Amino acid sequence: MYWVWLCILVSWHSPLRAECPVTATGLCTPGVEETIVIDEVETIQYEADGYTVTTDTTTTTTTITTTNENSGDILDGDNGYVSSKFEGDMDVDWGGQGPASMPSGSTCGDLGTDKCAQITGSGNSTSTMGVEGMGTTFIQTVDISDLDIENGGRTNYSIKVDKQDSQDRIYMHITGKDGNTSVFSGTDILSESGVNSGYQTYESGFDFSGSITKLIIEIGGRDINLAIGPLYDDVQINVLYNVVSTIVTEHILSVEMWVAYGGSTETEVIDIVENIFEHNDVVDAPGDDLYFEPEFEEPNMEMSYETVEMEMEMPDLDMPDMNMEMELEMEMELEMAEIEVDIEPEMKEPTPTETEEVANETTETTEETEDTVEELQEDVGEEPESKESSSETTEDEVEEETVEEPKEEEKKEPESQKEKAAKKIVEKMGDKGRYDSTNQLKTLIVMQVLGDTKTFFDSQKQLNDREGFFKDTMIPDTQIENNNIAQYYLFVGSDGLMNEIINSQWPTVSE
Repeated sequence: MYWVWLCILVSWHSPLRAECPVTATGLCTPGVEETIVIDEVETIQYEADGYTVTTDTTTTTTTITTTNENSGDILDGDNGYVSSKFEGDMDVDWGGQGPASMPSGSTCGDLGTDKCAQITGSGNSTSTMGVEGMGTTFIQTVDISDLDIENGGRTNYSIKVDKQDSQDRIYMHITGKDGNTSVFSGTDILSESGVNSGYQTYESGFDFSGSITKLIIEIGGRDINLAIGPLYDDVQINVLYNVVSTIVTEHILSVEMWVAYGGSTETEVIDIVENIFEHNDVVDAPGDDLYFEPEFEEPNMEMSYETVEMEMEMPDLDMPDMNMEMELEMEMELEMAEIEVDIEPEMKEPTPTETEEVANETTETTEETEDTVEELQEDVGEEPESKESSSETTEDEVEEETVEEPKEEEKKEPESQKEKAAKKIVEKMGDKGRYDSTNQLKTLIVMQVLGDTKTFFDSQKQLNDREGFFKDTMIPDTQIENNNIAQYYLFVGSDGLMNEIINSQWPTVSE
């Protein structure tokens, strides 16, 4: 036997596809991406009478689900990312570069009467985060590693600004890092010099890809006329990020198929299976198991010796056998041929010339016969008695052989009608029907009819039980009588034997 493997790979995507590749920057479209890969391996095991085809189908389903999560305002102390000192309500100075103040009341203008942050520096340098035209900065770093951001996203901000001097400027800068590696860096000029923006709320953000663990927030600008510098308050920063979950499921289906070689093997297998199902009941067992239980049919009790005997004696009305018809035709042809041979031909008086020719032929034939007989006798080693006796012997042997042949045929007795009827009954049962309980009983009765054993059991006698064999004495229950004599010989005898063995090894005191 040997094996053959065949591998087939099939894959396709579901219509629900999430637009979020590994290198995605920014927010992905939420959705589900499903990939199905079918790996089909076919193993063929060849054997003497057939082969087994085993098909193992492995279906691997990969489901990628993409969602967008929101960190909430990371500058709100209640969310746990910053302390009250670094909240976005600007009640406390974050710290940074250049001069600054934290006014309140009417100085904050439309920002409200509570405290706000004011840029008072007039310098023109580059900030810590690399922004040019800076006189004052407010800066802080926020740890967001607890968010486990790995698949990119977007950092959105919101800030309220009141720039009362159009010559001043203010900007928002955010840098995202994964550990010490910079992932993104973005700067928005909220209000540039020469723009009379007044009170505004600015909202925007920066896309990023991959992982980030911390954000560096820098707000800066210039107070050019040294009057009232740019004011800001209520800073909010939300981190929106992609969460990608991958679920891989694998389903293995194994199917075996037996294929028998052509010829009688397949038919025999089918016959065996049909016979099993025909003569057994399929019974359900616990645990989804099945087993076969033999069928026990009640025999037909109406069947008897007399009914079977009548069936065997009924005339057979079947169509005559074609072989029998051919035999009859051949016998008739042989009989007609014998009749034609027996008819003597019309006699004619021979002419003198014909008589001489016949005489000469007879003489030559007689001489040849004599020579042949002499040669045979020489081979055998006996002298011929006479020509007449030899010819008579040959004629007698031919007659004996002719007579003996029909005698041998007469010795073959024809098959009895009962035997023919019995064969017909058994043939009608069929190969499967003969194992039926009723047909088995019928077969036994047929054998009795053929053996003429109808009265076999009539002369049987009933054997009587021996008188006094069974007694009325009851054996006591739950009670064992002691046999003192047996116990004595058992225990005392064994103890004495053990003592003799011990004493034979150890000398007595007297010795």
